[in-house]
Amino acid sequence: MIITLEKRTADSVRTYFEKANRPEIKQVLPQKTKTVEEALEDYEQTLLPDAESFGQTVYVDGKYVGDVWCYCIDMDDEPNCMLSFCIFELEYWNKGIATTAVKMFIQNVYTLYHVKTIGAFTFAHNQASIRVLEKNGFVVMEEFEEDGVLSKYLQLEC
Repeated sequence: MIITLEKRTADSVRTYFEKANRPEIKQVLPQKTKTVEEALEDYEQTLLPDAESFGQTVYVDGKYVGDVWCYCIDMDDEPNCMLSFCIFELEYWNKGIATTAVKMFIQNVYTLYHVKTIGAFTFAHNQASIRVLEKNGFVVMEEFEEDGVLSKYLQLEC
């Protein structure tokens, strides 16, 4: 199994939006954008020189299966950025793909931005995402309830 990270494109944003809005995904990953147009606008912002977010697509053996990205990039704040990821092809869940993709992505973010800390939020019931983060060195810092849902905040010291 060959896992690679590739550049995001408008086409990949459209695909991601469609795939990530399925009920199985929404149960474990809330979506900020409500329309594909909003998702494309957010993507366009990542192309600007002073972009505060950066993302890559996740491929397994040449097949597009998910995305990994950071947002709120700010070297004067802690954490320096927030991480999110999603493997939207369900048959690729629980195979170590997200763990490997997140590891590769963190290395890329560190090289590009020289971050010292990375934060991540996840629903407390999303044990798979918590394992991915912990395998990559994230530590649970806080557990809280928001909109009636128990969530966790994890942080990585680079």
